[in-house]
Amino acid sequence: MRWDVVWNNFDYLLWGAFPDGPLGGLALSIVLAVAGIFGAFWLGLAVGLLRIAHSRLMRWPAMVYIEVVRGVPLLMLIFWFYFLAPIALGHTLPETWSALIAFIIFTSAYIAEIVRAGVMALPRGQMEAARGTGLTHIQAMRYIILPQALRNMIPSFVNQFVSLTKDTSLAYIIGVLELTRAATQINNRTLVAPTEIFATIAVMYFVICYALTSASRRLEKQLARYQARGR
Repeated sequence: MRWDVVWNNFDYLLWGAFPDGPLGGLALSIVLAVAGIFGAFWLGLAVGLLRIAHSRLMRWPAMVYIEVVRGVPLLMLIFWFYFLAPIALGHTLPETWSALIAFIIFTSAYIAEIVRAGVMALPRGQMEAARGTGLTHIQAMRYIILPQALRNMIPSFVNQFVSLTKDTSLAYIIGVLELTRAATQINNRTLVAPTEIFATIAVMYFVICYALTSASRRLEKQLARYQARGR
């Protein structure tokens, strides 16, 4: 076993060539996941609210967006944004930006469904009571409905974050220097410890995802206690 190869290159697995070169490794994977879930949250929130709008002109485009994106593999979206960008924009997008845009678009479709389900799960009387106080539909959604629904959605958002963290490994296919590609580069350079290298990154992914999953479980328990006191 050649664990010394892993130890000697462990800093490259963590952050790539940074600060002497571009950020990479696990640090870039986390940056992609955090930026992806942040962008996807706002886009998914907007699409999810359009999905439950009364107007068909708003509801149907949102539904088509959700169904199309969810019906396409994430890897295909990454290829689209990477290879079709020169045709649409007239110039290529950096690999990292192509992957990040694909992550945002893909994850936002799932978040939109989480938002739709969270809002629809609330009793209809909530909206009727809010409208009865003189609030408009938008005001009732902003001040009454969404704060309750979003609190219940937090565990689902964390689970989506866990999924996106693992999905960042797909950016490897277009040359993004995330954790999987960093490990592959080390393996191609050394050629003596593939098992040790890829076992190490498996453990690194597991630790990150397990920590997020544990946080999600704690949030669920806290929210359950909060709701029990509320009753």
